[in-house]
Amino acid sequence: MASVSARAPDLGGGLQYHIRCRPGDVAPYVLMPGDPDRVSVISSFWEERREVARHREYTTHTGRYRGAPISATSTGIGGPAASIALEELLRVGAHTFIRVGTTGAIQRDIRVGDVIIATGAVRLDGASGEYVRVEYPALAHYEVVLALVEAAESLGARYHVGVVASTDTFYTGQSRPGFRGYQPSWSPSIMADLQAAGVLSFEMEAATIFTISGVYGARAGAVLAVIANRVTDEFVPEAGVETAVRVANEAGRILYEWDQAKQKRGKKFFHPSLII
Repeated sequence: MASVSARAPDLGGGLQYHIRCRPGDVAPYVLMPGDPDRVSVISSFWEERREVARHREYTTHTGRYRGAPISATSTGIGGPAASIALEELLRVGAHTFIRVGTTGAIQRDIRVGDVIIATGAVRLDGASGEYVRVEYPALAHYEVVLALVEAAESLGARYHVGVVASTDTFYTGQSRPGFRGYQPSWSPSIMADLQAAGVLSFEMEAATIFTISGVYGARAGAVLAVIANRVTDEFVPEAGVETAVRVANEAGRILYEWDQAKQKRGKKFFHPSLII
């Protein structure tokens, strides 16, 4: 294989090293589950779909959902892997990203099987800090939040809207004991402090996706299936996942239609009167 630049590893013709997609392979609107197997679940609701690439933790499908161009690319677990997917998806032409994941609620009133629409994320990850100083907020784009709320309402989903916390570890970083019960003295206080601040749940990618999207001027949001509640000590794998998938797909369509309305009216930002 011919040598390529180590500074910007492109495999030729814009083919990205990790996700193995090139310009034209991916729609502007990309749903981003962590689990590669969830990509096929997402695309099963589309009227058109094709597998574009499968490499490492990154699987990509592209197609159409209710007339809207859409893609789904898995990120693997955690901020570092998600940052690579986001960087390379931006390079091939995507501009709108919706994380479709799972989460563990830390507020008692959030039921297993509900979904959470994140407005922002506490940056307990490490990846986002390699892009911008820690005071920079990890915010979901307001248009994506609105589209997710509209989608959840139209589907009759039980949903919550608010701030989540993104960590780099599933165990001690989320106030769980590690192997053989290991738990640093500060670990339990993470959850207690976040609960007091009204944070809704733990997850592992939103802060990275929101921060990098903000830095680059892209749009991002997240809809998360609540598969656990740490207060009631319930855990039901895959609870609410199909609901989150349906909400994400519908939100992608809504954003596409809103963008068409903005273009027609010559507007940069969406506001409700554009579609009244």
